[in-house]
Amino acid sequence: MTGITDFDALRRAMAENSEEPEGPARNARAEHLLVEAEKLDIPLAVIEALGHQLKVYNYSSEKDKMFVPFARLLRMWDERPEDFDEYEVHSLHWVFKWMSSGMLGQPHIPLASIEKWLGEMEHRYRLAGHSERAVRSAEFSVASHIGDLARAERAYAAWLAADRDTMADCHACELHTQGEWQVQQERYAEALDLWEPVLGGEFTCAHEPHTVLASSLTPLLRLGRADEARAHHLRGFRLVRPMESMRGAYADHVEFCALSGNEARGLELLAERPAYFTDSGNPRSGLDFLSVVTLLMDRLTELGLGDQEVPGPAGRAWTARELAVHARAETLALAARFDARNGTTHIGDWVRARMDQRPLVERLPLGVRSAGRPAAAPVPTTAPEVIPEKDLTALLTEARHLSDTLQPHAVEAWLAVSRAAEGVELSTRDRAEIADHQAMDQGPEGIDLFEHAAELFAEAGDPGEAWAARARGAYVRALTGEIDEALVAIAEPYDGVLALYSEDGTGVRQTAAVLMSRARILMRRVHGDSPDHTPASGDLAAAEAAVREVLALVEGHTGADVRLAARGAEGQAMLAELAVRAGDVETAVRLFSKASTAFVVAGLPWFAVEYEARLAGLAHHLGDVTEAERALRAALEHGGPYLEAPGRAQLHLQLAEVLGGRGRSEEAAEHALEAAHWSDEAGEGPTLGAWARHQLGGFLLRQGRWAEAAEVLESALPDLSVETHGDGAIVQTQWWLGDCLSELGEHRAAAERRLQAAEIARTWPEQNDHATLAHLAAESLGHAELPAEADRAYERAGDLWRSLGNVHGLVRSLRARAWLALRADLEDRGLDRARELMAGAIEECEAALLVTDDKEARQRLTGELGHTHRQFGELLARSVAEEAEDTAIQAAFEDALTQTAESVTVFAALGEGAVHTRTGAELAAGWLEADLSRPADAAARARGVLKAYEGADDGDETVRARRAEAEQLLQLMEEQTDK
Repeated sequence: MTGITDFDALRRAMAENSEEPEGPARNARAEHLLVEAEKLDIPLAVIEALGHQLKVYNYSSEKDKMFVPFARLLRMWDERPEDFDEYEVHSLHWVFKWMSSGMLGQPHIPLASIEKWLGEMEHRYRLAGHSERAVRSAEFSVASHIGDLARAERAYAAWLAADRDTMADCHACELHTQGEWQVQQERYAEALDLWEPVLGGEFTCAHEPHTVLASSLTPLLRLGRADEARAHHLRGFRLVRPMESMRGAYADHVEFCALSGNEARGLELLAERPAYFTDSGNPRSGLDFLSVVTLLMDRLTELGLGDQEVPGPAGRAWTARELAVHARAETLALAARFDARNGTTHIGDWVRARMDQRPLVERLPLGVRSAGRPAAAPVPTTAPEVIPEKDLTALLTEARHLSDTLQPHAVEAWLAVSRAAEGVELSTRDRAEIADHQAMDQGPEGIDLFEHAAELFAEAGDPGEAWAARARGAYVRALTGEIDEALVAIAEPYDGVLALYSEDGTGVRQTAAVLMSRARILMRRVHGDSPDHTPASGDLAAAEAAVREVLALVEGHTGADVRLAARGAEGQAMLAELAVRAGDVETAVRLFSKASTAFVVAGLPWFAVEYEARLAGLAHHLGDVTEAERALRAALEHGGPYLEAPGRAQLHLQLAEVLGGRGRSEEAAEHALEAAHWSDEAGEGPTLGAWARHQLGGFLLRQGRWAEAAEVLESALPDLSVETHGDGAIVQTQWWLGDCLSELGEHRAAAERRLQAAEIARTWPEQNDHATLAHLAAESLGHAELPAEADRAYERAGDLWRSLGNVHGLVRSLRARAWLALRADLEDRGLDRARELMAGAIEECEAALLVTDDKEARQRLTGELGHTHRQFGELLARSVAEEAEDTAIQAAFEDALTQTAESVTVFAALGEGAVHTRTGAELAAGWLEADLSRPADAAARARGVLKAYEGADDGDETVRARRAEAEQLLQLMEEQTDK
């Protein structure tokens, strides 16, 4: 490691180390820098190095190390205060607060020592002339920690009453502590009110809103504000994740997962931080962490997942049950140490309450990638008891009722009858119905059972139902793809039931059952479900005739008969499908709507779901997004609790896309969130779920919810694939993620995402996206202080813009490169290179204007030229340092004025539509003339701006700003002239 040779080098090294991630590596570097500082034989260098060491220890897992350097600093202050400069005097008193809170977190430090230290802090603050606000805050921390509520209330009131001074914690940190006190008193709404300025970004610091977001999670759940809790988790966890010192806040996020049905995500969080199980430098945050580990493991054990392997302390494998026992024991032992030190039971009572919490939400979808809640192993059940015949009769009655009314759980009811009927003597009719429903439950394997049921129905004296059972068997055969065989099989039941019906030998219901089975088989033929059959026009006609035969039969017979009403509704839906096949979409829409309405009227809304979904697709095809939205909402409503997870996910996702297309991104995000959740529940997280997360991230981005969107998009990326989702989805996700990261100030990461997207788009035939992404990546690289990389990316983007004939993109890339060149100033050629690039941008604009006849294009190019001259002027004005020689400054300002004046001329040519850009350039020229000691010219420009806004709307913010600046310039120039 290179040695430190002077004080400036030491300071640079400490500044660089401060920017490194929290943790032992940064701490070790600080320790080395102290050794280097001691070699310099400069007392202030040692003082600053000790202060740096204190800071990195405080913000790390080795918090217990900070007491030694502080003791040394305090001794140095007492012995030679003149060695401290003003900043270090302030820092020394500031870290008194860290010592107080740090001692509370170390159970081996006696309470008497902490109280003595508090008195020392008060004495030294008084001598230094500081307010007692920080002292009373520290006293409050001691009192609330040990559970002395009366003293805590007094200290809290005194803290808030004392004046704020330079020793007071920042507003954000103070509000966090005040809100935590309200939470301890179970005043959750009051806590959130206190935290609102921090959550809203009014007050921030290096560790806020990180901790406030974490602390707010459980209170929000307790108040039923689950959507806000979800948002705070996604936003806050991004902030906490990279900061090693924030184990307590990290624990809050694990707790949130345990209390909101997100146990799987809780396990993922534990796996990310294995060191948190054993880090011993801050026992207080260790207590927080172990208590929520216990909470999560107990919850998993309760769900029947006690034997699942989970992340835990290194050195061995852990099951949830084993870790629950271990973590509880560790938590209680550590709490006992604190209580023994404090002389109270406050900490132990608090951690027991925390570990024993019950879930506050059954399941709160988060939108991020998840394995879903792990499924518990089935619990073995004992053999069912023999059910008395009376109970069997009741089961039969219930099953028949459910079947007759087509209720969703009819099959399960018949399975219960079947189990109860084992060993019981039944009538032939009963056995026929049981066999018939067993066949329905078995699908293709039940074809032979349908034949057996038919034999029993015939034996029971119901030939119509026998034909219906055989017809059902024929239809199941069609479902396996054997359509020709199914048509052969349905022929005899069809002829037989019609002959029987004509002789009044059976009823409408049985006849309709056979006719509907035949219509369904013919519809399968239309859809081409047979692998060796291509549908023909004759198939359409045959299917339509069969459907109309059903409708003609049931017409006038539906009434209160739910089964017949359902036959009629299904018939209308079949005609709708045939209309789609024939290309008559409008008729199909009308018939699907009719079918859906008929199912709802019959009291069977769950049957309407499929047809409302079809309606939505057709309406969207016709451009009727209002009807598409209505149909999707109806499908979700009609499905109710009976919708399977995959179908629910599809409907929510379709509705999200429709709403998003209508600009309603907030509601669209809610449905995309539901789609992601139900996709995970259906086991389709990597496919449909990834697409839902992609959409959700986009909708959150539209709302400016950058952190939440980034978390969701990062979660979607691992599952998005070219084969399943297309490379366009991957590029768009990377693009959106880059936008989010840019807004969050994570410029290097934003550049990486944009470059990755650009690399994929590079292979596309149309190169506009490639150029745009390269340009955006260059912007991010520039913000990340990587000028060489940014210049190369802008050059790449410029080449692409040129190949596309996009002069605006090319000019902007040249201007950006000019600014980079000026900042880099390599070998004193930075300004020369910047001038060349700006001049090149002007030439590109002028050349394009020479060959462009389109009026609108000329207007845009003229505006681009004006902006380029304006930026050229600004660049030249900033190219000289304040300490440069007067002649150099004057020359630069003259050149800058030339370019700025030219921009005024160009903007003026655009007329009233460019008045704001013209007056802005006019004022910039005026200030340059003022700097060049030409007050009359500067004043003339100010008057020109004021004249331009005579009679303009005072409500326009730009108008007010321009007038104010012009009046200021004019006044200054008039004062100079008077002198």
